[in-house]
Amino acid sequence: MDRLALEKFQRETARIRSLQKLRALRDQVNEEFGRRLLFAEALEWNREVNEYHDALIRRVIALSEEQLKEERGETAPLSYAFLLYGSGGRREQTLWSDQDNGLIYADPSSEDERIQAARYFAELAARIKEGLETVGYPPCHGQVICTNGQWRKPLQEYRRMVRDWMEEPHWEHVRYLLIAADARTVYGDQAPGRAIVEEICRYTSARPSMLEHMLRNTLHHKVSIGVFGQLIKERYGEDAGGVDVKYGAYIPIVNGIRLLAVEAGIRRSSTEGRITALIDGGHVSEEIGHDWLNALVLALKLRSTTPYQMENGRYTTRGKLTAGQLTKERVTELKQCLRIGTDLQKYIKKCILKETNKRLGDRQ
Repeated sequence: MDRLALEKFQRETARIRSLQKLRALRDQVNEEFGRRLLFAEALEWNREVNEYHDALIRRVIALSEEQLKEERGETAPLSYAFLLYGSGGRREQTLWSDQDNGLIYADPSSEDERIQAARYFAELAARIKEGLETVGYPPCHGQVICTNGQWRKPLQEYRRMVRDWMEEPHWEHVRYLLIAADARTVYGDQAPGRAIVEEICRYTSARPSMLEHMLRNTLHHKVSIGVFGQLIKERYGEDAGGVDVKYGAYIPIVNGIRLLAVEAGIRRSSTEGRITALIDGGHVSEEIGHDWLNALVLALKLRSTTPYQMENGRYTTRGKLTAGQLTKERVTELKQCLRIGTDLQKYIKKCILKETNKRLGDRQ
C-alpha cells in the first residue's frame, strides 16, 4: 500500500461513525495489505500495518467516548491514557493480532471523584473492548486487557502495582513487568505510560539483581532449532509438520532485545527502535546489531505469512507455518533467523550476568 492510499484509509477511518462500517473498512484494508505482503519490504510493511491498527483503535476509543456522552451525558472526569502492550506496544501487530491493552487515569483528588472515575472508566473500558471485538480484535487470552481491573486504575495505584511486582519478583510478577515494559500510549495523555516504563528502568538500574529474574523469564521460550541445525517441528494435531514461528522465532528475539534495552535504560518500545538505540549508544557493535535487525525482519515477515482464521467474526491465528508453507526458500530464511536468535539468547545470558556482577561489585 502506498503512502497516499494509507493516508486515505486513515482519513476515512477518522470520519466513520459506525462500528459495522469501521469493520467493513478494516476487512478491505486487511485484504489490501495481504496482497502486498509478498512484494513489500518487511519493516516498511510492518510500520504501515501498525499505523493503520493505531488509527482503528483510536477511532473505536473515540466512538466509545461519544456513545457515553450521547447516552448518559458523561465525559471523562479525569485525563487518561489508553495503552497497548505486547505486539501493539512494540508496533509489531500482524493483520490478525488480539487485544493487549490497559488504561491509566489521573489520580482522583477526593473520594467522590475516585468513585466517579472508577465507574466511568470501567464502563468506557467495556465499550472499547466490545467495539474492538466488533472490528475484529479478539480479547487477550491472558486477560491483559482494559476490562481487567488489574490493568485499569489510577496512576499511583498502577505505579504501586509495578513496584510490588519488583519487590516480589516471582515468575508471574516478572512476566507482568516485562509486559509493562512494552507499554505504549495510543490514545490520550502520554505521561502515565512513560511514567510506568520509567519506574521499571529506574528500579532495575538501582537493583541490578532484578535483571537476573528478568533473564529467566526472557529465556523461557527456546528457539525452534535443534543442536544439529534442524527445524523443530510440530509433532501432533492439525499443525503437525509445521513450525511455531511466533513462539519459536519471533518471541525469543523481541524478548531478548527488550531485556537488553531495559538493562541499557532505553525507553523505546519497538524492537527496531531498541536495536537502533543499542547500536547508537555503543551497547552493541553495528555488525551484531544489524544481524539482530535482519533476524527481526525475517521473523516479522514469516510471522505475517502464517495462516489465519475467523472465530466469532474475529481474526485469529495460531502463529504457525504449515508443512505446506515450508518451501526451500522459506526454510532457508527461517533457519537463518533461528540461528541468529540462538546466538542472541547466548549473548543476552552472557551480557546480563556480566553486567549484573559488575554492578553488584561496584556497590560493594
